[in-house]
Amino acid sequence: MSSFVSRIVIAVVLLPVVLGAVYLGGWWVFALVGAELSGVTWMLAGVLSTFALAFLLKAISEARPAATSAVSATVMGSLWIGGGLSFFLLLRDLPQHGRLALVTVLIAVWAGDTFAYYGGRLVGRHKMAPAMSPGKTWEGFVFGTAATVFVAFVALYKQDFLTIGESIALGAVLAVAGPMGDLFESLLKRDAGVKDSGNLLGGHGGMLDRLDAFLFAAPAAYFTILAFTT
Repeated sequence: MSSFVSRIVIAVVLLPVVLGAVYLGGWWVFALVGAELSGVTWMLAGVLSTFALAFLLKAISEARPAATSAVSATVMGSLWIGGGLSFFLLLRDLPQHGRLALVTVLIAVWAGDTFAYYGGRLVGRHKMAPAMSPGKTWEGFVFGTAATVFVAFVALYKQDFLTIGESIALGAVLAVAGPMGDLFESLLKRDAGVKDSGNLLGGHGGMLDRLDAFLFAAPAAYFTILAFTT
Protein backbone atom coordinates (compact mmCIF):
# COMPACT_ATOMS: atom_id res chain seq x y z
CA MET A 1 0.00 0.00 0.00
CA SER A 2 1.41 3.40 -0.98
CA SER A 3 2.00 6.16 1.55
CA PHE A 4 -0.73 8.26 -0.07
CA VAL A 5 -3.36 5.51 0.18
CA SER A 6 -2.37 4.53 3.72
CA ARG A 7 -2.71 8.16 4.88
CA ILE A 8 -6.27 8.25 3.57
CA VAL A 9 -7.21 4.86 5.05
CA ILE A 10 -5.85 5.71 8.49
CA ALA A 11 -7.62 9.08 8.48
CA VAL A 12 -10.95 7.54 7.46
CA VAL A 13 -10.70 4.91 10.21
CA LEU A 14 -9.41 7.04 13.09
CA LEU A 15 -11.26 10.33 12.59
CA PRO A 16 -14.73 8.95 13.46
CA VAL A 17 -13.28 7.18 16.52
CA VAL A 18 -11.66 10.36 17.83
CA LEU A 19 -14.69 12.56 17.15
CA GLY A 20 -17.02 9.97 18.67
CA ALA A 21 -14.97 9.86 21.87
CA VAL A 22 -14.96 13.65 22.07
CA TYR A 23 -18.71 13.79 21.54
CA LEU A 24 -19.38 11.29 24.34
CA GLY A 25 -16.93 12.96 26.73
CA GLY A 26 -16.21 11.63 30.21
CA TRP A 27 -14.29 8.37 30.33
CA TRP A 28 -14.30 8.13 26.54
CA VAL A 29 -12.05 11.19 26.33
CA PHE A 30 -10.06 9.80 29.25
CA ALA A 31 -9.47 6.60 27.26
CA LEU A 32 -8.55 8.61 24.17
CA VAL A 33 -6.03 10.84 25.91
CA GLY A 34 -4.82 8.38 28.54
CA ALA A 35 -4.68 10.95 31.35
CA GLU A 36 -6.91 12.41 34.05
CA LEU A 37 -6.57 15.74 35.81
CA SER A 38 -8.43 18.25 37.92
CA GLY A 39 -7.65 21.57 36.35
CA VAL A 40 -4.48 23.45 35.48
CA THR A 41 -3.23 23.52 39.08
CA TRP A 42 -2.95 19.74 39.44
CA MET A 43 -1.63 19.41 35.92
CA LEU A 44 1.17 21.85 36.77
CA ALA A 45 1.86 19.94 39.98
CA GLY A 46 2.21 16.73 37.99
CA VAL A 47 4.60 18.32 35.51
CA LEU A 48 6.74 19.87 38.24
CA SER A 49 6.96 16.54 40.06
CA THR A 50 8.84 15.12 37.09
CA PHE A 51 11.86 17.22 38.08
CA ALA A 52 12.28 15.16 41.24
CA LEU A 53 11.49 11.89 39.48
CA ALA A 54 13.92 12.67 36.65
CA PHE A 55 16.64 13.39 39.21
CA LEU A 56 15.98 10.10 41.03
CA LEU A 57 15.99 8.12 37.77
CA LYS A 58 19.29 9.68 36.76
CA ALA A 59 20.73 8.97 40.20
CA ILE A 60 20.07 5.23 39.92
CA SER A 61 20.81 4.98 36.20
CA GLU A 62 24.08 3.73 34.79
CA ALA A 63 23.58 5.49 31.47
CA ARG A 64 26.37 7.80 30.34
CA PRO A 65 24.52 10.93 29.06
CA ALA A 66 25.14 14.08 31.09
CA ALA A 67 22.73 14.72 33.93
CA THR A 68 21.63 18.01 32.36
CA SER A 69 20.64 16.31 29.11
CA ALA A 70 18.99 13.31 30.75
CA VAL A 71 16.91 15.30 33.25
CA SER A 72 15.99 17.95 30.68
CA ALA A 73 14.79 15.33 28.18
CA THR A 74 12.65 13.58 30.79
CA VAL A 75 11.02 16.81 31.97
CA MET A 76 10.49 18.03 28.42
CA GLY A 77 8.76 14.79 27.46
CA SER A 78 6.39 15.11 30.39
CA LEU A 79 5.63 18.75 29.69
CA TRP A 80 5.37 18.39 25.91
CA ILE A 81 3.38 15.16 25.57
CA GLY A 82 1.65 14.76 28.92
CA GLY A 83 0.91 18.44 29.31
CA GLY A 84 -0.22 18.83 25.72
CA LEU A 85 -2.62 15.88 25.89
CA SER A 86 -4.06 17.19 29.15
CA PHE A 87 -5.39 20.22 27.33
CA PHE A 88 -7.69 17.92 25.36
CA LEU A 89 -9.47 17.27 28.64
CA LEU A 90 -9.34 20.90 29.71
CA LEU A 91 -10.95 21.96 26.44
CA ARG A 92 -13.64 19.29 26.71
CA ASP A 93 -14.38 20.36 30.29
CA LEU A 94 -14.88 24.05 29.54
CA PRO A 95 -18.05 25.18 31.38
CA GLN A 96 -19.81 26.12 28.15
CA HIS A 97 -19.40 24.60 24.70
CA GLY A 98 -16.48 22.37 25.70
CA ARG A 99 -17.50 19.70 23.23
CA LEU A 100 -17.78 22.25 20.42
CA ALA A 101 -14.42 23.78 21.33
CA LEU A 102 -12.54 20.48 21.25
CA VAL A 103 -14.21 19.22 18.08
CA THR A 104 -13.42 22.53 16.38
CA VAL A 105 -9.77 22.35 17.38
CA LEU A 106 -9.44 18.75 16.20
CA ILE A 107 -11.09 19.32 12.82
CA ALA A 108 -9.47 22.71 12.19
CA VAL A 109 -5.94 21.44 12.89
CA TRP A 110 -6.55 18.26 10.92
CA ALA A 111 -7.88 20.27 7.96
CA GLY A 112 -4.94 22.65 8.13
CA ASP A 113 -2.43 19.80 8.22
CA THR A 114 -4.14 18.05 5.31
CA PHE A 115 -4.40 21.11 3.09
CA ALA A 116 -0.82 22.14 3.92
CA TYR A 117 0.43 18.70 2.93
CA TYR A 118 -1.40 18.44 -0.39
CA GLY A 119 -1.12 22.16 -1.19
CA GLY A 120 2.62 21.93 -0.68
CA ARG A 121 2.85 18.89 -2.91
CA LEU A 122 0.88 20.62 -5.68
CA VAL A 123 2.32 24.13 -5.74
CA GLY A 124 5.00 24.24 -3.05
CA ARG A 125 8.21 25.95 -4.17
CA HIS A 126 9.61 27.88 -1.24
CA LYS A 127 10.90 25.86 1.72
CA MET A 128 9.66 26.97 5.13
CA ALA A 129 12.33 25.33 7.29
CA PRO A 130 14.67 23.29 5.07
CA ALA A 131 16.99 22.35 7.91
CA MET A 132 14.21 20.95 10.11
CA SER A 133 11.51 19.78 7.69
CA PRO A 134 12.45 19.94 3.99
CA GLY A 135 8.95 18.92 2.88
CA LYS A 136 7.18 21.96 4.33
CA THR A 137 6.68 24.99 2.12
CA TRP A 138 5.29 28.48 2.57
CA GLU A 139 2.71 27.74 -0.11
CA GLY A 140 1.54 24.75 1.90
CA PHE A 141 1.40 26.92 5.01
CA VAL A 142 -0.89 29.38 3.21
CA PHE A 143 -3.19 26.55 2.12
CA GLY A 144 -3.21 25.16 5.65
CA THR A 145 -3.86 28.53 7.25
CA ALA A 146 -6.81 29.20 4.96
CA ALA A 147 -8.32 25.79 5.76
CA THR A 148 -7.80 26.15 9.53
CA VAL A 149 -9.33 29.63 9.74
CA PHE A 150 -12.24 28.60 7.50
CA VAL A 151 -13.09 25.56 9.63
CA ALA A 152 -12.92 27.54 12.87
CA PHE A 153 -15.11 30.26 11.39
CA VAL A 154 -17.74 27.85 10.02
CA ALA A 155 -17.83 25.82 13.24
CA LEU A 156 -18.19 28.75 15.62
CA TYR A 157 -19.60 31.85 13.99
CA LYS A 158 -23.28 30.98 14.46
CA GLN A 159 -22.87 29.57 17.96
CA ASP A 160 -23.51 31.47 21.19
CA PHE A 161 -19.86 31.10 22.07
CA LEU A 162 -17.35 33.26 20.19
CA THR A 163 -17.93 36.26 17.94
CA ILE A 164 -17.04 36.16 14.26
CA GLY A 165 -13.81 38.05 14.92
CA GLU A 166 -12.92 35.76 17.83
CA SER A 167 -13.57 32.61 15.80
CA ILE A 168 -11.31 33.91 13.03
CA ALA A 169 -8.65 34.85 15.61
CA LEU A 170 -8.84 31.36 17.13
CA GLY A 171 -8.38 29.88 13.66
CA ALA A 172 -5.32 32.07 13.11
CA VAL A 173 -3.84 30.94 16.44
CA LEU A 174 -4.38 27.30 15.51
CA ALA A 175 -2.94 27.90 12.03
CA VAL A 176 0.33 29.03 13.64
CA ALA A 177 0.45 26.73 16.68
CA GLY A 178 -0.23 23.52 14.72
CA PRO A 179 2.70 23.88 12.28
CA MET A 180 4.94 24.97 15.15
CA GLY A 181 4.16 21.71 16.92
CA ASP A 182 4.90 19.81 13.73
CA LEU A 183 8.21 21.61 13.25
CA PHE A 184 9.17 21.01 16.87
CA GLU A 185 8.77 17.26 16.47
CA SER A 186 10.62 17.41 13.13
CA LEU A 187 13.54 19.07 14.92
CA LEU A 188 13.64 16.29 17.50
CA LYS A 189 13.41 13.58 14.84
CA ARG A 190 16.23 15.17 12.84
CA ASP A 191 18.32 15.30 16.00
CA ALA A 192 17.60 11.60 16.56
CA GLY A 193 18.31 10.76 12.91
CA VAL A 194 14.88 9.27 12.11
CA LYS A 195 12.22 10.19 9.54
CA ASP A 196 9.14 9.22 11.57
CA SER A 197 8.45 8.48 15.22
CA GLY A 198 7.29 4.99 14.19
CA ASN A 199 5.30 3.11 11.55
CA LEU A 200 2.16 2.22 13.52
CA LEU A 201 -0.03 4.42 11.30
CA GLY A 202 1.45 3.53 7.93
CA GLY A 203 1.91 6.61 5.75
CA HIS A 204 1.15 8.81 8.74
CA GLY A 205 4.20 7.48 10.60
CA GLY A 206 3.96 6.92 14.35
CA MET A 207 1.32 8.08 16.79
CA LEU A 208 3.43 11.09 17.77
CA ASP A 209 3.56 12.17 14.12
CA ARG A 210 -0.24 12.57 14.23
CA LEU A 211 -0.30 14.28 17.61
CA ASP A 212 2.57 16.75 17.25
CA ALA A 213 0.46 19.63 15.90
CA PHE A 214 -2.25 19.10 18.52
CA LEU A 215 0.26 19.15 21.38
CA PHE A 216 0.91 22.82 20.59
CA ALA A 217 -2.52 23.71 19.23
CA ALA A 218 -4.60 22.43 22.18
CA PRO A 219 -2.89 24.60 24.85
CA ALA A 220 -2.92 27.60 22.50
CA ALA A 221 -6.63 27.11 21.83
CA TYR A 222 -7.48 26.68 25.50
CA PHE A 223 -5.85 29.91 26.63
CA THR A 224 -7.15 31.81 23.60
CA ILE A 225 -10.71 30.74 24.41
CA LEU A 226 -10.22 31.66 28.07
CA ALA A 227 -9.03 35.11 27.03
CA PHE A 228 -12.17 35.59 24.92
CA THR A 229 -14.70 34.19 27.39
CA THR A 230 -13.52 35.40 30.80
